[in-house]
Amino acid sequence: MTQNPGEFKPSRRDKLRPAEYVGGAAIAAIFTGVVVLVTARELTLALIVAGIVFIVVLVVLALLSMAIKPNADEVAEINGDEPNPGDAPGDGGPAAPNTPGH
Repeated sequence: MTQNPGEFKPSRRDKLRPAEYVGGAAIAAIFTGVVVLVTARELTLALIVAGIVFIVVLVVLALLSMAIKPNADEVAEINGDEPNPGDAPGDGGPAAPNTPGH
């Protein structure tokens, strides 16, 4: 299976982003499970609470990641457009209105 020249290729960071979410949720679940285990001294209760915390944190992280609106560079990358080399992020372009000195 070959890719078309204009087809989107995710970066390594984009590929590892789901692992970051699962890892963060796992760390929160392990921490909470250990706290419950130390305080209540019941393994079953600690495992149940850790599972609930894992699911809740994972869902919250997924919802927060969907709430972020992609910037112009990301949209251009997804659409396969080439960004203009003269357009630095945040410079307002070559004819930015209301800029001092223009």
